[in-house]
Amino acid sequence: MFNFIKKWTNSEQSTQTLTVEKVKEYEIPEHVAIIMDGNGRWAKKRSLPRMAGHHEGMKVVRKITKLANELEIKVLTLYAFSTENWKRPKTEVDYLMKLPEEFLNTFLPELVTENVQVHVIGDLTKLPEHTQRAVQKAMKDTENNTGLVLNFALNYGSRAEILQAVKEISKFYKDGVISLEEINEQLFSSYLMTSSFKDPDLLIRTSGELRLSNFLLWQLAYTEFWFTDVFWPDFSEQHFLQAIRDYQQRGRRFGGV
Repeated sequence: MFNFIKKWTNSEQSTQTLTVEKVKEYEIPEHVAIIMDGNGRWAKKRSLPRMAGHHEGMKVVRKITKLANELEIKVLTLYAFSTENWKRPKTEVDYLMKLPEEFLNTFLPELVTENVQVHVIGDLTKLPEHTQRAVQKAMKDTENNTGLVLNFALNYGSRAEILQAVKEISKFYKDGVISLEEINEQLFSSYLMTSSFKDPDLLIRTSGELRLSNFLLWQLAYTEFWFTDVFWPDFSEQHFLQAIRDYQQRGRRFGGV
């Protein structure tokens, strides 16, 4: 049986200690996307409420953002809240809607100092007003920063994104603005929420799950995947460096030889 997916275990990930300087000797991915999974299970394992896991995970966002900026990664896209996450208990959803505000209010001055630009993809209109205000303020206050783009996927679903792109393109075709011949991959990509970024070079998913969960389905066509059993609250700088180093050792052929 072919081993199509490599999932790294804790033992494998502890065999080599890496430094930023060592990793920067090789090609750094321009765009890294992360599915931050396992907060609830991390909390349950410690007999804590699920919200404790989400709060601990917020701290990890801060340190991984700082490390990504130090590595000179251009875009870090974090799957913060999906369109399917509304199905969770109301108490948990309400708490998750407060986290962006808490994170940004706490770390925004640091993000400004670190030259990080905050960006958000997803349908923000469905979010509570306090969440929208916090997100809009962060984007406004960091819009002139030129370092890492910290891109939160918030109330984001890839299928909804693709359907919206199809509707917009169809309208312009119907109105005669574009012709059938002009509709190609480049045009389609320009109607996606990530149109200002290149597609992710590397996708990281924590917690041991091996699926995309409606995340960047179009954009991940030729992305390298890196899975780990580690829950997001336990995800360390060393894990991130190991993911980057593993990416650097792969051959990317994009369908060629």
